[in-house]
Amino acid sequence: MATIHSRHHHLGSIVPGTHNQKQAQDQPPMPDTKSRPFPQVPPPASYKPTDSDLYLYDGHERKVNHEYLKQHFYHEGRLTEAQALYILEAATNILSREPNMVPLKSPVTICGDIHGQYYDLMKMFEVGGNLQDSLYLFLGDYVDRGDFGIECLLYLYSLKIHSPQHIVLLRGNHECRHLTEYFTFKRECLHKYSEAVYEACLRSFQALPIAALVDGKFFCVHGGLSPLLMNLSDLSEINRFQEPGSHGLLCDILWSDPISNFGHETDPSSTGPLLDRSTTFTHNATRGCSYFYTYEAVCQFLDRNGLLTLIRGHEAQDAGYTMYRKTPKRNFPSVITIFSAPNYLDVYHNRGAILKYANKNITIRQYNSTSHPYWLPNFMDAFTWSLPFVGEKITQMLLAILSICSQEELEESDSEEDRGRSLEDLAARKQAIKSKILAVGRMQKVFQLLREEAENASELAATGVIAGSSTGVSRPGVDALSVQDAKINRSIRTFDDARRSDIANERLPDFDVQRPSSPMFPVPSMRSTSRRASASGESLDMEDLIKRTLEEDVDGGVVENIAEKIARGRSLTGKPGALKRHDTA
Repeated sequence: MATIHSRHHHLGSIVPGTHNQKQAQDQPPMPDTKSRPFPQVPPPASYKPTDSDLYLYDGHERKVNHEYLKQHFYHEGRLTEAQALYILEAATNILSREPNMVPLKSPVTICGDIHGQYYDLMKMFEVGGNLQDSLYLFLGDYVDRGDFGIECLLYLYSLKIHSPQHIVLLRGNHECRHLTEYFTFKRECLHKYSEAVYEACLRSFQALPIAALVDGKFFCVHGGLSPLLMNLSDLSEINRFQEPGSHGLLCDILWSDPISNFGHETDPSSTGPLLDRSTTFTHNATRGCSYFYTYEAVCQFLDRNGLLTLIRGHEAQDAGYTMYRKTPKRNFPSVITIFSAPNYLDVYHNRGAILKYANKNITIRQYNSTSHPYWLPNFMDAFTWSLPFVGEKITQMLLAILSICSQEELEESDSEEDRGRSLEDLAARKQAIKSKILAVGRMQKVFQLLREEAENASELAATGVIAGSSTGVSRPGVDALSVQDAKINRSIRTFDDARRSDIANERLPDFDVQRPSSPMFPVPSMRSTSRRASASGESLDMEDLIKRTLEEDVDGGVVENIAEKIARGRSLTGKPGALKRHDTA
């Protein structure tokens, strides 16, 4: 009986508990706000290294622990401002002591454009081999377009500080103030570090050498030749410690390209202009500055200086490299282009490549892209990026509220109350209400514009004027490249598709760097500054687009009817009129 009594007591005690448990089960579970939604994705490194972590000492000389820095950047870590400035200033001091054209001995590994693709840079070193086993020569363009330009720069500079004789860094056309302010690098520096770090980067760019000569016969630059470059000794006359201009020898070394029908200039072809054999340079309309150089120009330059070939970067290549027509005397490729940023801009579908020269043999090693963390365009946070979507929905709701009257109500005959008012009074009320509704309509169009820009935020866009637009504004169309959008797979399928869409970004930009950007409507896409153009050819940025949108006429058919109906039913002060019933039983 004692046992039974105990059991009855136990059963009696759990009945309320069972009821409470049932109530708890009916309630939705509390959301977990502390765990990561995708635990398999490691969080970014939130700590900054101490000086003891970052620096190594060789006697009294302080160097950078580049192996530690490599892993720290790989996990999206950052340095302190003082540490970043030290790396930049130390590298600048080393680079400043190098000549304009650096003489090198093989074996050598030659690398093309990097463009802020840090994770592909790590893959490149895996393919290329140990830094101590081979000299590395980089042809420039370390920053811009990609999201990890400052990481690429600081890591390469740390290698330069640690082993200055094993890595040579040349200047590319993007290593300047003009392009880094126009594209992404300045914004990246301000987001991740500070204005002081950006200015230190610019000082280091001016210290970069502009050419290299491997074994006395491989001439290496970023872009190519110039009609002003007759002999290699001409390079020593250049003052490289400055911003490159839009013309001159320094500009040409960084910006020039081989002509599109290189080696076949005298043959009728659709790939390039038909030129006379004596023509060596033509204006580079693709870049908007500098020149195209011909096969004849390269052969003359190589013969004049006793060189074997010209090795350069500057242009994306589908296979990561291109070897151009061979010279008649030495039967060796006259020009070799190397591009080391695979799947450029995440849409080119190209391979990356490096050139290894050792024991009088050239080897090309190719590699594919590596996945990397995603950043919203222009390093925006998710809240700022989503504001246009929210704003558009709010204005749509306001317009929906204002248009609650049915079409039959808007078309019905005037009431006795309406006929009792003067026409002037009714017109004034109508105009006041109409102005408010039109203002809401214009704001809805602005937010629609911003939302479309946020949806299509990317590096590339196909040009074309929107049909029916009174401004003639060039806006993304069906061929526009989007980020993580179905449009990518539909319109950018090949290297050639991406190249055609990106051709406008190959030009030397013409923009006013003194013009402040709008803090209210940050540009969400790299298609912003100066790439948008009206039908008359004028440049339009986001602020211009917003002004044009506000000046456009709003479709006034329904708005006119709504404004007229509301004006008849309300006084000018906005006091509500009497409620009426329509079509009720």
